[in-house]
Amino acid sequence: MQIVRHDANAVYSKAVEANGFVFTAGIVPSKLDADARAQAVEVLAEIDRLLALAGTSKSKVVFANLWLADVRHREAVNEAWSNWMGGKDAPARATVEAKLVDPRMLVEIGVIAVK
Repeated sequence: MQIVRHDANAVYSKAVEANGFVFTAGIVPSKLDADARAQAVEVLAEIDRLLALAGTSKSKVVFANLWLADVRHREAVNEAWSNWMGGKDAPARATVEAKLVDPRMLVEIGVIAVK
């Protein structure tokens, strides 16, 4: 089995292809002064880029993990998510409240897609 790593460094890869699947790391925003919806939009755009780099797309996402710094951001993040998904092809998903690496980060998202 061939494993392909994308945007890798000494600590982690942002995306890994293995056995017909693409796994992204937990992707976090860089614009830390933005609200939860804007951070989610930024993160989802980065996921789009990573999936394309690996030869797949959001329509082939089969599972997603969403970590929210505060569960009260769920509606704003769900709005960004629904716009990104286009109202179809919804994957299985888990959403949890979690303490993120930087307190200014409001959302982190990781996905698994098929090729």
